[in-house]
Amino acid sequence: MRPLRGDWIARLEDVLLVRQNQGHGPALLAAHSLGCLLAAAWAACSRHTHLVQGALLVAPPDAEREDVRQMLPSWAPVPMRRLPFKTAVIASTDDPFCGLERARSFAMAWGADFIDAGPRGHLNAESGLGDWSQGHQVLLRLSAGTTTYKEN
Repeated sequence: MRPLRGDWIARLEDVLLVRQNQGHGPALLAAHSLGCLLAAAWAACSRHTHLVQGALLVAPPDAEREDVRQMLPSWAPVPMRRLPFKTAVIASTDDPFCGLERARSFAMAWGADFIDAGPRGHLNAESGLGDWSQGHQVLLRLSAGTTTYKEN
């Protein structure tokens, strides 16, 4: 109920190093909500960012907003450094945990393509996305190492 940023960063680092030791190539991160902040925080402090090929970051929360900060006290400030791998951020116009312009500012700071998903809430199971072909297409483009697309 109270995820700690340092614990999550250490776990991601461990998982990526184990994958490398098992002979796997660079990973493709697909993250939702707090996982988006994890990817940015990990990239800001890891010496192993070469282990990630790209990242699909969906519905990042604004951990600096007072109501969210109370739920996630160890996650502020949000890292605002360019990520060293291809990244796409997808956000909704009515996400209850992050305004669209704030999500756009994350994407800009992270050097990511930004995609406005329209009014879809927190882009989760309650959003009625089903298999979510839009997210799948962006993930496939990242996996292929090609450019994702800018906001329509």
